[in-house]
Amino acid sequence: MPSEPEARPRLVLATANPHKLIELTRILAAERLDVDLVGLGEFPGAPDVAETGATFVANALLKARAVAAFTGLPAVADDSGLCCDAMNGMPGVLSARWSGRHGDDAENLRLVLAQLSEVPEDRLRAHFYCVAALVRPSGEETLSAGTLRGRLIREPRGTNGFGYDPIFVPDGERRTTAEMTADDKDAISHRGRAFRGLAETIATLPRPVR
Repeated sequence: MPSEPEARPRLVLATANPHKLIELTRILAAERLDVDLVGLGEFPGAPDVAETGATFVANALLKARAVAAFTGLPAVADDSGLCCDAMNGMPGVLSARWSGRHGDDAENLRLVLAQLSEVPEDRLRAHFYCVAALVRPSGEETLSAGTLRGRLIREPRGTNGFGYDPIFVPDGERRTTAEMTADDKDAISHRGRAFRGLAETIATLPRPVR
């Protein structure tokens, strides 16, 4: 009889954000990593960890540590944000809740545009920054970071992506990241770069024993 295929390692993405689950699934598939990526929806009662850290590193580790402890599985998390030169790097770690309510993409974007309304075009430089953390139940931790540099525009364009994508044009591009295809965006994005930096570690995750 043919032997059963080996079980794939399970990796938990420590977020309830469906956009990030879809994005990371694409990134891992492009790296040909043989891993079963699952979201927090698979684990009733999983903690919804508040991003109370003062840095991207702290927030990524907060989430990954909590979910690894809860699930007993390796967990990966990221914290990312938009850093505007004219705003001294803000909204930064506050990007997801810049308007006062976490995850309100439309209001966050409108507020940033309003705050930059009188800033000259040549000062609309910005970058996206991401820190990704992988935490094993043993406590072993791996960090990776990625940056995407570009400029902001005053009118949103595009319906792909999320967050501040409709107002961000990467260096060397005319399209916003919300106008790019998923594959084009993943190839250069801050999140793609950060998670690809974890690929070597993810590839060493142990396969579960049947």
